[in-house]
Amino acid sequence: MARGKLRIYLGAAPGVGKTYAMLSEAHRRVERGTDAVVAFVEHHGRPRTEVMLHGLEQIQRRELEYRGTVFTEMDVDAVLERGPAVALVDELAHTNVPGSRNAKRWQDIEELLEAGIHVISTVNIQHLESLGDVVESITGVRQRETVPDEIVRRADQIELVDMSPQAIRRRMAHGNIYQPDKVDAALSNYFRPGNLTALRELALLWVADRVDEYLQEYRAEHSIRSTWQARERIVVGLTGGPEGRTLIRRAARVAAKGSGSEVLAVYIARSDGLTSASPKELAVQRTLVEDLGGTFHHVIGDDIPSALLEFARGVNATQIVLGSSRRKAWQYVFGPGVGATVARDSGPDLDVHIVTHDEVAKGRGLPVARGARLGRTRIVSGWLVGVVGPVLLSLLLTGIGNGPGLANDVLLFLFLTVLAALLGGQLPALASAAVGSLLLNFYFTPPTHTLTVSDPKNLVAIVIFFAVAVSVASVVDLAARRTHQAARLRAESEILSFLAGSVLRGETTLDALLERVRETFGMETVVLLERAGDVEPWTCAGRAGTDHGRPLRRPEDADVDMPVGDHMALALTGRVLPAEDRRVLAAFAAQAAVVLDRQRLVGEAERARELAEGNRIRTALLAAVSHDLRTPLAGIKASVTSLRSDDVAWSQEDEAELLAGIEAGADRLDHLVGNLLDMSRLQTGTVTPLIREIDLDEVVPMALGGVPEGSVTLDIPEELPIVAVDPGLLERAVANLVENAVKYSPDGTAVLVSASALGDRVELRIADRGPGVPDSAKDRIFEPFQRYGDAPRGAGVGLGLAVARGFAEAMGGTLAAEDTPGGGMTMVLTLRAAPGRPPARPGLPAQATT
Repeated sequence: MARGKLRIYLGAAPGVGKTYAMLSEAHRRVERGTDAVVAFVEHHGRPRTEVMLHGLEQIQRRELEYRGTVFTEMDVDAVLERGPAVALVDELAHTNVPGSRNAKRWQDIEELLEAGIHVISTVNIQHLESLGDVVESITGVRQRETVPDEIVRRADQIELVDMSPQAIRRRMAHGNIYQPDKVDAALSNYFRPGNLTALRELALLWVADRVDEYLQEYRAEHSIRSTWQARERIVVGLTGGPEGRTLIRRAARVAAKGSGSEVLAVYIARSDGLTSASPKELAVQRTLVEDLGGTFHHVIGDDIPSALLEFARGVNATQIVLGSSRRKAWQYVFGPGVGATVARDSGPDLDVHIVTHDEVAKGRGLPVARGARLGRTRIVSGWLVGVVGPVLLSLLLTGIGNGPGLANDVLLFLFLTVLAALLGGQLPALASAAVGSLLLNFYFTPPTHTLTVSDPKNLVAIVIFFAVAVSVASVVDLAARRTHQAARLRAESEILSFLAGSVLRGETTLDALLERVRETFGMETVVLLERAGDVEPWTCAGRAGTDHGRPLRRPEDADVDMPVGDHMALALTGRVLPAEDRRVLAAFAAQAAVVLDRQRLVGEAERARELAEGNRIRTALLAAVSHDLRTPLAGIKASVTSLRSDDVAWSQEDEAELLAGIEAGADRLDHLVGNLLDMSRLQTGTVTPLIREIDLDEVVPMALGGVPEGSVTLDIPEELPIVAVDPGLLERAVANLVENAVKYSPDGTAVLVSASALGDRVELRIADRGPGVPDSAKDRIFEPFQRYGDAPRGAGVGLGLAVARGFAEAMGGTLAAEDTPGGGMTMVLTLRAAPGRPPARPGLPAQATT
């Protein structure tokens, strides 16, 4: 039975309409007579989605009890027994209730596909396993339910369900996604415009990459070699010379003119390793191209123009950027050069740009021999010199008359043999020795025109000639083979040095390393497989290339497999590698295992860091609860107990004093709890500023309500421009800064709050005359739960300045500490001025005292 086909609707966030689109597709298929059923669809109380279920056959769900609660899951057995043509299964990444047939829903879907049932499913981009860390850094939420990327990539069809962030938020506000009681929390947390925009970009990029894979598979299946200019891909040919940096920057400028353009820098090394490239210069160029957003590729090829064009067509490139030749004029006798050859053979589908640079015509050294791989031209030349040369030499010498003598004839024939060995190797030289011996015997050794040798001296001369010719041919061939072996080892060491350097610098991801393996050995697919035990199934840890619908599931299915330990293997398809290449492949495999381990260790280290940070904050919070929160609570409790006591008759003045103590303690608690909640919002990334244009004098006076009267002096000029801020966040930040300044200022000394305009920024300065803070501690005082010295009045948990800086940065501003001239500390809050708006008339005088 043929395997069923999987179609997936991919969305950026809940509520974009994936389930609705899936049900619409089901209705279209039912209208065409297709046997489609709903195996599992969750409408989440959305009325429009629920209406779409009407008219579709639904398979009864299976009920499972877990921890005293009944859950419903898809009944795989019922779907298999029903045997529809198409089954609708929602939420591909869903984790089944314990006790289900499979742990994950995508495993249920695999069973349906194996049974020949086509499946239509849905998934959000945040549920892809490889994007978990990225999504968490964007949204602050770790996705617990994930699906392996390979499952989604293997889908026969992936359709993106797209919706703008503004439209999703409107749907949310109208109650079309969540219940009304959850709308406000969702809009201010996960469904913030920035989150939705970033998730949408992730979904678009992921689908674009998948479309690119589909295109490559289609071109490979149909043997399409011409370039399809779907988007600009610019290949930069590097030689390892100093001009490479100029070429990379030029290609980056060309790519910047078109949206979605890619830059691929490629260095092609001959397999014999005989190259003048500087490893240090190549490392610099690789760093440069990666800094500019491109990728670096190292490819082996004996014919550099052909290898460059093969690479460019393999990646569907549209342009090639090359540098003008560094050859001197006389060096063109060795050939037209790489640039001219590539331009001639590129065809109409590839544009070739020749870029001038400072190294033009400065020379690049004489070309060197290629060792044993001599090429067709040299081999043919060797056979012509070795076989035809002696015949022509015989005709020439016999036409002279007496000739130069037998000794000189032998030397001339020996010269041709040596020349044949240098040009074509051992076989043409041996043939030349044999032909030369026969011609010497027949034409130049008495009696002539016979193969008989009358003089023993002449026989010895011919035998010595043949022995010397064979010896010279053998020595030349042995030297060529030794040169080739040494050059190959040099090429291998160069590849391994690049590999080790990139891995040690941490610049290579697993996918990039596998892609490097695929390019280096010219394979179609490279997959790193691993398993937990000897009897466990193999799983894919990383892959590169296209599998043409035949994914590698076991090392035995590959053309080449390289074990890495007991439970890991590198599998390659495309061709069978010779034994001499497996040594380098083994090094790649070992490095792949190291990269995989390092990636996992980095992930674990990051999780450990987050746990340590959370533990530090929890410890500080417990300390705050045990001291700073308990102190006002104790005062409040003591005052309340005193007021409720029947043993003491309190006067009105005493009662007022006790009530004032209760109010002060409650205010202090409110302040501490407010700071704790603000810090929690900053730590989780849920602070969403609502920026609007406002005058500073509308906000700053409101922030002074919590400080004693006469302790702050305001100096806000009338000509200040309007600022673009969140008034609530700005008020909270200024209140914390002013309260901190008042706390440390000496009695009778007012804190100065002044403002000034600097270009497109407005600075608000809060200056006190306290003891100040040394330069080494100016950054540390902004960290959570940090306090410098002892506050002479009041106490706190050390969050005021941390909250103020967090709010300032959330509004696009900055907060820094400076020394106050004459002693003390000044907090400088820098805010953005509203563009193109004149300052409004302030509601307070330019200078006031509170």
